[in-house]
Amino acid sequence: MRQFDVIVLEENSPQFDNWTPPFEDPALGWSHDSDWNRPLQSIDAEWVIIAQPAVTIDRDFLNNLAEVIEGFPMADAFAPRVKNNGHFYGGLLLNKSKGFAPISENEKMRFVAAPNPMIAVFSSRIIQRTGLFDLDLPPEFRLIDYTLRMAHAGGKMFSVPYLVARTSQLIDASRLNQVEALWEIYYKSLPVGLLSAFTFRHLTMLPKFLGLDKGKKRRQFKRDKATSLSKLSAEYLKDIMCNV
Repeated sequence: MRQFDVIVLEENSPQFDNWTPPFEDPALGWSHDSDWNRPLQSIDAEWVIIAQPAVTIDRDFLNNLAEVIEGFPMADAFAPRVKNNGHFYGGLLLNKSKGFAPISENEKMRFVAAPNPMIAVFSSRIIQRTGLFDLDLPPEFRLIDYTLRMAHAGGKMFSVPYLVARTSQLIDASRLNQVEALWEIYYKSLPVGLLSAFTFRHLTMLPKFLGLDKGKKRRQFKRDKATSLSKLSAEYLKDIMCNV
């Protein structure tokens, strides 16, 4: 089994077929796909890096990642910080009933609710327990949703300040404020109290909350699948939440 598989996810474009791995290594596997789930079904490594094409995956990053994995065996996933134009952008915290908020540039080591949407690292073991991505969600929300579902499967995501990947672009933060996508994530993975509070902040979601739309059965199926035999503890939920 290899040490790392790198999955580069890119929407189909005229440049899609021009992609090539930046370097080759026997301990490393590369996948480049527009289908988020296809590469997950052919993993052959202990750890899986999921990244956007703008993120630089080089030997320095992989060496740092190997050290972090060895140093923090209690983590099943990592949220690297990304560096762009001299600034660092880290993982996300659950901002109670207000959605998600990025950690501070000066944040110390801590558990996080989700990674920056540009890159995430998961153990193949926790991927097997979590399953596939929810392709009904917009791409920028899929890692958030996946990481919360991972927490129900018993996984924990850790942020280490010195695990940094460079990126030539960022996802616009305003795209993470899409109410409908956030509500679906709250419904699927978070306690009813947080879902209720989020709903009453965004009353356009009230018909869904009351089950008056056609998607009720599918939504409930997803929630049951994510939370059955849940290992998400109140203590860990507190660990991944904003303090204010």
